[in-house]
Amino acid sequence: MSAEIHQFDQIVRNAGCAFEPSWIDEIRINRSAVERRIASHSARRSVKKQWQAAWLLKAVSLIDLTTLSGDDTPGRVRRLCAKARHPVRDDILEALEVADIGLTTGAVCVYHEMVPVAVEALRGSNIPVAAVSTGFPAGLSPLKTRIAEIRESVSAGAREIDIVISRRHVLTSNWQALYDEMRAFREACGEAHVKAILATGQLGSLTKVAKASMVCMMAGADFIKTSTGMESVNATLPVSLIMMRLIREYHERTGFKVGFKPAGGVSSAKLALTYLMLVKEELGNEWLDPCLFRFGASSLLGDIERQLEHQATGRYSAANRHPQG
Repeated sequence: MSAEIHQFDQIVRNAGCAFEPSWIDEIRINRSAVERRIASHSARRSVKKQWQAAWLLKAVSLIDLTTLSGDDTPGRVRRLCAKARHPVRDDILEALEVADIGLTTGAVCVYHEMVPVAVEALRGSNIPVAAVSTGFPAGLSPLKTRIAEIRESVSAGAREIDIVISRRHVLTSNWQALYDEMRAFREACGEAHVKAILATGQLGSLTKVAKASMVCMMAGADFIKTSTGMESVNATLPVSLIMMRLIREYHERTGFKVGFKPAGGVSSAKLALTYLMLVKEELGNEWLDPCLFRFGASSLLGDIERQLEHQATGRYSAANRHPQG
């Protein structure tokens, strides 16, 4: 397994490994233990007021600011990119005495058609463009088409590709097919990082989520991501805990660090802080970095900015003062 250095974040990428069926067969999930862990975490973990601003600013830097609507326009995407460059108002940053930290979001995530617009709007910022791909959100187009879609987005300038797996491979426990598919997607991405979207709300059980996570990492996924954000059930804390623990296990087995991205349903600053504390406890401070953790969100930034304004001024402004794009 060779080490690869990514062009913009300078971490060792996950090169993957040979398919190991025994790693999959050994996975067992105790659902009640997972639920107890999450209940305990939510009950006892809170960030004191004097530290909240710092943690919320960290959360901003970890957001994949996203627009995935059928009515997206170049103008909307340009506005989103401008927000990614300056995600928090200058007066708030000045009041918090952090105006010079160069804060940006982690990435901007769009459909393929909007990749060139986003690339141009972000030129010179080093904020990567992420493109959803492989027949997003269902992933049911022909494999040849899905692979071509990845290559088109990479050619257009996307530095990250969010792919969707074939859920049927998980539901039928065809782990070799899932591995081969993910490996093909990884190869098509080339130098672009690949985030594997599991659509966990459609996989049937936590055990299936855990096994799919391990297979995608073995096949070379740089991130594993909970959801497209378009399922009826998206990111949840129990599912996220399982995925984090599989990331930890994979790192112990191979030495490769894989990132994690909860997507869909993370829309409040309070919940974002809960996720950050869980990452800190389960994976450690190294994962509190855009290279290894992202929020997939379209509305989270607005609430975080409101909370930061409250920290700075002691009052809340109207929610419509914080548009996303």
